[in-house]
Amino acid sequence: MKKVLFIVSILFVAVVSTACINNFAVQDLNAKAKAYMEKGDYQQAIERLKSGIDLDPSVFETHYNLAVAYTMAEDYVNAVDEYKKVIEMKPDNADSYYSLATAENNLAVDIERKAVRAMSDGVLYVPNADKIEEIQEEELTDKERQLIREFYSSALENYEKYLELNPNADDKKDVEELMQKINDKLNSDEANNKQ
Repeated sequence: MKKVLFIVSILFVAVVSTACINNFAVQDLNAKAKAYMEKGDYQQAIERLKSGIDLDPSVFETHYNLAVAYTMAEDYVNAVDEYKKVIEMKPDNADSYYSLATAENNLAVDIERKAVRAMSDGVLYVPNADKIEEIQEEELTDKERQLIREFYSSALENYEKYLELNPNADDKKDVEELMQKINDKLNSDEANNKQ
């Protein structure tokens, strides 16, 4: 019995020690990522944050920082995915909804500008730089038009959720104006599609 308790206590200490080491390593990776972001090296920041998530996927700040790094790198496809994970972790964090809405809005604009394209199954990709001219001449596909509407609509919902969770937001008027612009855009596109 003493041997079993001794082995269990050793295993417990090993698990706790590993968790502490991982926590320090994650914090160190977050700090390095912050330094890279301050220098504008978003790719290095993203790599550090992804490593932190590999060590401990439960740390909210690492996911949020990764989403911000993707946003700063103008990689809105990955930013949207990461902000959704952030919201799953803390659904009452108002800033997460604002950030997700902003990334969705920017992604819709990128699809409109053909800086991001969609395959027939809806998978988004960034076209190769050497094909930009010929892609610019192509029409948006029905799938891309659908995705644009979906991203704008979702951005509206997430801005609304932000204001719901943060009714006294300092930027409330700005957010409401942005929401109106998105609404106008959706209504204009809908009217054009009916013609």
